[in-house]
Amino acid sequence: MDARTEYKIRINRVLDYVHDNLDADLSLKTLARVANFSPYHFHRIFSALIGETCHQLVRRLRVERAAQKLVYNPNESITAIALDCGFSSPETFARTFKDVFGMSASEWRTGGSEAHRKNRKVDRKGHQSLRNPGQVVSFQRRQDADGHVNWRLVMKNHKAIETEIHVKTLEPTHVVYLRHIGPYAGNAALFGELFGRLAQWAGPRGLLATGQFLSVYHDDPNVTDEAKHQLSVCVTCPKGTEVSGEIGEMTIPGGAYAVAHFEIDVDQYADAWDAVYGQWLPESGYQPDDRPSFERYLNNPQEHPEQKHIVELNVPVKPL
Repeated sequence: MDARTEYKIRINRVLDYVHDNLDADLSLKTLARVANFSPYHFHRIFSALIGETCHQLVRRLRVERAAQKLVYNPNESITAIALDCGFSSPETFARTFKDVFGMSASEWRTGGSEAHRKNRKVDRKGHQSLRNPGQVVSFQRRQDADGHVNWRLVMKNHKAIETEIHVKTLEPTHVVYLRHIGPYAGNAALFGELFGRLAQWAGPRGLLATGQFLSVYHDDPNVTDEAKHQLSVCVTCPKGTEVSGEIGEMTIPGGAYAVAHFEIDVDQYADAWDAVYGQWLPESGYQPDDRPSFERYLNNPQEHPEQKHIVELNVPVKPL
């Protein structure tokens, strides 16, 4: 293994740790220990490879998580959100939020987030925030014989799109992954290249025979600058699978997820996410949880008679 790959493995380990522990101690000393570097060298290595210091990364991820909570947790106080996202005091949070977004948290909650979205002109695949959904043709809430509630949603944008949505309790999912940092929205060639590299590693190890391909989105593209987006393309695997090179291993947390089943064209992923976040979520009685959203791919589009993508969008939720 070359030295650069070893460095990437250690930095990915730190990124995973930060995402999983935003409300914990994320000092330089702690993260250097996770990376197995001395604090002095780790600081320089991290900044060179990621493009921001550890402090900047932690600060950004905490304030971005708070921005999501302000929109989707309307009944939670701003102070509670600030403390839950790892800020030491409401005053520190208030200063940081205004530095990052140019407005107060209360302004963000009462319309500023929508103005921010419009200014960014966001139109991305795999987003985790409200956008400009298409026209709803029908929205049905149904209860099955076992008492479980599900929804059927039909939308009309440039193409008709429909989905069945169920809230399910999923078990933790163990995956090996290849991480990409930077823009990815609408770039089918990039996804193909990343999954190709992952498959080249996973195939000889027997993981493709039973594994499923996933994409995990670690950021909200409506909030995070696209140069800092983090995407992990994954294949499911047994727990404790040994990894090597640029391939990492992680566990997608279990719990309650809204699982939306789609059969779509390659250019309809953004519409599919709009259907879930823009139409279903506000009517559902649920709000997003802090766990990452992910896509689970259920077919090979090249083998579909209409080249359709059969995919499940999995959104972590909790009661509103």
